[in-house]
Amino acid sequence: MRGVLFGVVLILCGCMGMPESVTPVKGFDLARYLGRWYEIARLDHSFERGLDQVSADYSLREDGTVVVRNLGFSMEKNRWKEAEGKAFFAGNRNEGYLKVSFFGPFYGSYVVFEVDKDYRYAFVCGQNRSYLWLLSRTPVVGDGLIARFVNKAESLGFQTEGLIYVNQKKGIERTK
Repeated sequence: MRGVLFGVVLILCGCMGMPESVTPVKGFDLARYLGRWYEIARLDHSFERGLDQVSADYSLREDGTVVVRNLGFSMEKNRWKEAEGKAFFAGNRNEGYLKVSFFGPFYGSYVVFEVDKDYRYAFVCGQNRSYLWLLSRTPVVGDGLIARFVNKAESLGFQTEGLIYVNQKKGIERTK
């Protein structure tokens, strides 16, 4: 599981907080955020390097915590990689700032700093400017949304020239 998807390095570091100038979404509605999200763009990290068809599924447990299930396909290894963790609010329940853990007591930041009114896309970062994602409810988005993401991220100090645009074309059927 260690080599999979966003959040894992954050968890290993046990780092909370967020980059200066980043503000979590106010009026965040967890119920609307639940479900499947496709990774459209990300900054590179070893824990998801080489993965395509990357998605994250969020569901609610009875205890109020969120199950986080990340999945991506490694063409090099010709296999799916999966990681399952848990998340809960880091503070106010109507703010897009959560704590995510894939390994016991180690938590990392998950900061939703923009989401559209219909919860069709989300801009997410971690505790510093090395962690950045564009997520969408659909595997493909228009150039306008990508430009909006890049412009907003650059205005917040993220180095967007390193963005990786995830191949969401189905080359291998999902088995999970």
